[in-house]
Amino acid sequence: MTSMSRARVARRIAAGAAYGGGGVGLAGAAALGLVLAEVQLARRRVGNGTSPRVPHADGLYGRTYAGPGGTALRLTMLGDSTAAGQGVHRGGQTPGALLASGLAALAERPVELRTVATPGACSDDLDRQVALVLAGPGPVPDICVIMVGANDVTHRMPATRSVRCLSSAVRRLRTAGAEVVVGTCPDLGTIEPVRQPLRWLARRASRQLAAAQTIGVVEQGGRTVSLGDLLGPEFAENPRELFGPDSYHPSAEGYATAAMAVLPTVCASLGLWPAEEERPDASRREGFLPVARAAAEAASEAGTEVAAAMPSGPRGPWALLKRRRRRRVPEQEPAPATPSS
Repeated sequence: MTSMSRARVARRIAAGAAYGGGGVGLAGAAALGLVLAEVQLARRRVGNGTSPRVPHADGLYGRTYAGPGGTALRLTMLGDSTAAGQGVHRGGQTPGALLASGLAALAERPVELRTVATPGACSDDLDRQVALVLAGPGPVPDICVIMVGANDVTHRMPATRSVRCLSSAVRRLRTAGAEVVVGTCPDLGTIEPVRQPLRWLARRASRQLAAAQTIGVVEQGGRTVSLGDLLGPEFAENPRELFGPDSYHPSAEGYATAAMAVLPTVCASLGLWPAEEERPDASRREGFLPVARAAAEAASEAGTEVAAAMPSGPRGPWALLKRRRRRRVPEQEPAPATPSS
């Protein structure tokens, strides 16, 4: 599917989500009967991704930066098993811990990590997760990172409903005062046990959803980072290195790769990224585009950020597309034994 075709599909899905439209099919409903048998086979071989076993990672990172009167940045992870870190054995290997360590090093401030992400969650669980984040007397997080979408595809959730749920979550968090970064749907066509034709359909559906997610998130004031290619060519070329033992969830190296892609956008959303890198670089094909076109391009290239730009243009809302250079994630601290108070 071309970038322009993907942009048209993403626009249609996002419009349906915004205006209460019905389900917009992903990757062709006519093939559904043929695919169902492959879905069941793949699930039996890789598991259903709903095991509750996730390493504990919540707590304070960057303690060496704590000083008298200083306050910690508050980072919260929402979404599915990828956001929670399912598939690794130590808390310090989870994406939340990696992001908290990297953010603390770059901001030179401690970072308080909280995780409400739930293995097996679809986008319709974000309403519950956001309620947990905003409940209670504590302060609103400075930054929320959401990783969601894979289960929406495998559970055949209508794309319009998926995007509507994500957009609502971003709107509530932004209204409360939190910055929001969304890692969009990964490329499910790279999961080893998945065979053709499901592999091709899964890749197409994943990228369609990622592009539609981007439109919905940007329109609510959040930023997105494409994870598609991170779980694409790199994972396909190094499956034993970048996939975990179940061949479904990323390994520690895979989560580190994803964290390196998301960290620059997390820092930029908090005003911590170098000012010279905030200007679009034409030599790297960065710049201002209609939001649907930016979303379609981002869905095809790993680590691409999309953020709101001008309120509108001749073809609707515009966005800034950035291909941020990846920086090494600083060595993570061991996960705290217990959440800090």
